[in-house]
Amino acid sequence: MVPNAMRSTRLGRLLVLPLLFALLSPAVARPRERKADPRRTILEAMEAELKRAAEHLTIGDHPPPYFVGYLVRETDSIDLQARYGAIFLDDHDRRRSTYVEVRVGSYELDNSGTKDEGFFGSATKATYVSEKSAPIENDVKALRAALWLSTDEKYKEALSDYLKKRGDRVYEPEEKRAPSFTREPPVHHVDPPRPFRFDRKRWRREIRRASERLTRAPEIFDNFIRVGGEKTIRWIANTEGTRLITEDVLYSLHVTAVARADDGMLLTHSRSFYARNQDGLPYGKRLEAEIDRLEAELLALRKAPVMDPYTGPAILESEATGVLFHEAIGHRLEGERQDDEESGRTFKGQVGVQVIPKFLSVYDDPTLTVWGGRDLNGFYRYDDEGVPAQRASLIEQGVLAGYLLSRTPVKDAPPRSNGHGRSQGTRDPMARMANLVVEASPKSPKVVDRARLEALLVEEAKRQGKRYALIVSDIDGGDTNTSSYGYQAFRGKPTLVYRLDVETGEKELVRGVELVGTPLTVINKIVAASRETGVFNGYCGAESGYVPVSTVAPATLISEVELQRQRRDAERPPVLPPPWSE
Repeated sequence: MVPNAMRSTRLGRLLVLPLLFALLSPAVARPRERKADPRRTILEAMEAELKRAAEHLTIGDHPPPYFVGYLVRETDSIDLQARYGAIFLDDHDRRRSTYVEVRVGSYELDNSGTKDEGFFGSATKATYVSEKSAPIENDVKALRAALWLSTDEKYKEALSDYLKKRGDRVYEPEEKRAPSFTREPPVHHVDPPRPFRFDRKRWRREIRRASERLTRAPEIFDNFIRVGGEKTIRWIANTEGTRLITEDVLYSLHVTAVARADDGMLLTHSRSFYARNQDGLPYGKRLEAEIDRLEAELLALRKAPVMDPYTGPAILESEATGVLFHEAIGHRLEGERQDDEESGRTFKGQVGVQVIPKFLSVYDDPTLTVWGGRDLNGFYRYDDEGVPAQRASLIEQGVLAGYLLSRTPVKDAPPRSNGHGRSQGTRDPMARMANLVVEASPKSPKVVDRARLEALLVEEAKRQGKRYALIVSDIDGGDTNTSSYGYQAFRGKPTLVYRLDVETGEKELVRGVELVGTPLTVINKIVAASRETGVFNGYCGAESGYVPVSTVAPATLISEVELQRQRRDAERPPVLPPPWSE
């Protein structure tokens, strides 16, 4: 995954709901009454179907489910897009989806982890798969019908998988295994309705002007500006007694410009902004300044030389460091990967072992809302399994301390979730990052101010006999391979890289490279870090879908990084000049 796009950007949807517990204003003195909360209609429908499943769902002498959980997710979004000074899209979408989880067996051993697919599929599988959408009206009968069909489907599948799993255990050697599911205390919580205001008229005007501004330079032949927001409401209920209604709002603005260098290399440069309030996004003079900066950088990239592959010292600014830790460390500490035979399991069994330099610590805390005045994408109060969000200490002074945990237990780890089970849409939740924080010990002599960090870069380059050193100033995202198939590697996609002449101190913008490496090798070559930190917001894609995430990190000095040439898609630029230049 990666942040910015943290592998891809996804805008949201909009919904305004009635005020929870809004008070009537009586004309005469009498006891105040409360308006019914229409959101509770959904929860009551879920409770009714849960009760029916818990009491009556069984086939013959086979075991009934020991756990049933429901999640209904509503997204209401608005999406405005502009190009060349005109609106290209004005979209409003509202939908609800259902996620049903049925477990057969016990917390110690259930159906999870086994899918009876058969050879090219199985003839015994269901011939009809129910729709996982839900009515957007608060219709109890319709919602219960959707949950009923999905529950029936999931129970039959779970029972089949559980019986197969028990049969397979006959041939497997006896060994200590992690339980199948964690026991969590039930929680009850209802968020107050959160306003979702979007000034459509103002934003249409803003993005028209911004996209028009990007047509000033004929070298920039395409541009794309997108603004929107998404309000998400979740209803969570399970047979353990958890009952949750949560609401979340996130706004975003994305600016992209496209040009070609004189040698035909395609250059795409972008900026992404996120906020919990629409006024937290850049607009007016601030948006104009961001557009001007983006334009100037892209035009400079057109003239920048293509850099040859490089191995040597580099400074990764805070956003690039955040992406590095997200890809190289964060994904490899997600709980499900530790016991998955198909994963590389880089940190399996390494708790208590030093894995990165001692002056660095890493934790993930979904409860953080703001850092340095910037809203954090990864904030939430309860995860998608209904578990309260908690700070997870991952690495303490270089020593591995734990993992990101969902309700899927990890062998030799605490048998409880730390609130990191996350998902998109109807996918199965798994342990995922939220707000990943890289912390440099302020008492360490290796933690310095930004100016001193650059001086150390020059010293390191001279020590290695290098004429140049690199500064990775901006990055668009990255990706990583955590599978046991192929190399355990990661890739970062820097957009602004400067080559520093260690003799003259001159900096030259270069292009056409990407950061690559193996996780532990690169991280353990961090030799210094800045006291200042920065935030990288985006979305991360993995098996359970795209989820909003943030990283907080200092700038770091790495004694040796490797940059390889990007794939070069060279092509002749448009033959005629753009029509707006005439």
